[in-house]
Amino acid sequence: MVSLPELRTLSDFTLADLEGIRVLLRGGSVVDWHRLNFVDEAEAETFVRAQEIDPDDEGDAARTEQVKEAAIDYLRRHFAFPVPKPVANKDLVGLLMLASSKGHRQICACAILKVMHIIHHLEARELLFLLRTADEEVFQWVEQKVYRVMAGALANDFPILEFIGGRKKTDSLYTKLLSKPDVSASQIYDKVRFRIVTRTVDDVFPVLNYVQRCLVPFNFVIPGQSTNTLIRFHSYCQSEPALAKLVPDLQLPLDVEDGLSAIDNRFTAPSYRIVHFIADVPVRVPDKVLANAPLATSKLGHTIFVQTEFQVLDRQTDENNEAGDASHRAYKERQKLAVMHRLKVGRFTKP
Repeated sequence: MVSLPELRTLSDFTLADLEGIRVLLRGGSVVDWHRLNFVDEAEAETFVRAQEIDPDDEGDAARTEQVKEAAIDYLRRHFAFPVPKPVANKDLVGLLMLASSKGHRQICACAILKVMHIIHHLEARELLFLLRTADEEVFQWVEQKVYRVMAGALANDFPILEFIGGRKKTDSLYTKLLSKPDVSASQIYDKVRFRIVTRTVDDVFPVLNYVQRCLVPFNFVIPGQSTNTLIRFHSYCQSEPALAKLVPDLQLPLDVEDGLSAIDNRFTAPSYRIVHFIADVPVRVPDKVLANAPLATSKLGHTIFVQTEFQVLDRQTDENNEAGDASHRAYKERQKLAVMHRLKVGRFTKP
């Protein structure tokens, strides 16, 4: 079993660490990136292992090669994209390092990795669809993975005061769907969710970095599903010398973030503060399940993705949230009132 990474302080952050947290906070997509920033192969390998890919496993290496060849074939067929042999012959870690360099080969490696990301994602979803597995069992796989990683953090005295996991109850699903006319069952992303409370606000970045290196690689943050009302990214980076020195090398200008995120939930109080994001958590399907799977799954690998909600905040913010209008109790009351109004008189009448 591979040991879990240690917690990095801000002074230990690499540019890749900061870029990863940035895309998480703003809910961006790595397909829009034009480069990667891994310092060495060890950092790239940690990123690969977090995706449930073991570079030392022959089966994993063959699967990665299969996806890479499909990506290169797509680029050549549709765009006549030139892929030099030295690039095409690289393994996944080698491609990641090329994408972190400069020049034509760097651009080429980035393009291949972006297409690989899409192919891997689609085939993983097809695998989940074909498995004879109930949601209950899939959710257990996610929970086992997350609990194992967070147990390691707590055992090593990371600055985490509270860690809670759970699933959205059936009645809560009913209430959510009834309260939001524009939401369908397929748009409920928080059936499995986890909440982390850190000691101070300065512990949020290191804890998010740990989560990304162990559970949710930055490329699996779901675009458009992040809310950050807790930390102003650019001003925070400028206030921390260790981060400020990395800022000039960020691939997007700081003014991309315009302050804090808007809360896209009419039941949430304006004073509520949180880092909230949805991610596709990569989960390795147990061998015994794959052994009983349809033959069509044999070329789809062993990894599935499970949409999971994460909430991260510090203790003082948590206490402030639970006071008055921002409390969970007040939120649920506003939601219930909306449900009752919709059930009684519909959507387009004044309450």
